[in-house]
Amino acid sequence: MFPIGDDNSDRTITPYVNYLFIGVNILVFVLLQQIGSNEQFSYAFSLVPREITTGVDLTGVQIVRDSLGNTGEIPHYATPLGVYFNFLSSMFMHGGFMHIFGNMLFLWVFGDNLENLLGHIRYAAFYIVCGLVAAVSQIVMDTDSVIPMLGASGAISGVLGGYLLLFPQRRVRALIFNFLTEVPAFVALGLWIGFQIIQGYFSSSETGGVAYAAHIGGFIAGLVLIKVFAIGRRV
Repeated sequence: MFPIGDDNSDRTITPYVNYLFIGVNILVFVLLQQIGSNEQFSYAFSLVPREITTGVDLTGVQIVRDSLGNTGEIPHYATPLGVYFNFLSSMFMHGGFMHIFGNMLFLWVFGDNLENLLGHIRYAAFYIVCGLVAAVSQIVMDTDSVIPMLGASGAISGVLGGYLLLFPQRRVRALIFNFLTEVPAFVALGLWIGFQIIQGYFSSSETGGVAYAAHIGGFIAGLVLIKVFAIGRRV
């Protein structure tokens, strides 16, 4: 299932913050990561669990080994602004075209509705806090990992969690195989989080790839925190 739109008929404000987040992500990917070719920038500003838990900025080539005994090499570069800054910087970087395309599409579809309800400042704070919780969730799963983490997925997962709680019946346009249809948000996002849980259960952090713990942690953060950020708003 691939969401491509939803009902925005009740939107009363222009979601400038959502547009800003999308724009910053795209600019970082194109100008600073140079569409993925600037390895030094991408690795230097990614979030590395072992760096966070030890406070030590890793440099040089790190050897990783999976459960089957296969080994790989990951280059690490010095972090100019300190390892803890990368909690923020890693939220605005991506690993490739499909990574950023999928993330920005989900943010475009679901983020504006939350910003409309929360307002610009609260929405920005909600997004960042969910991203931080998501990153911590992934770090807790493997505190000694040297595999870099990057992407807006954790923060966007928080947006999805908040959206599901506030707008469970809102119609979402989605592609299912080759068919365009509409389903309630609880179906579209319920399937999404179910997939994350199943994939997370069978995945291994040793092999890298998708940070499912960050997705799940961000989603739960969105569910838990949205009512707090919406205090005083008409929900």
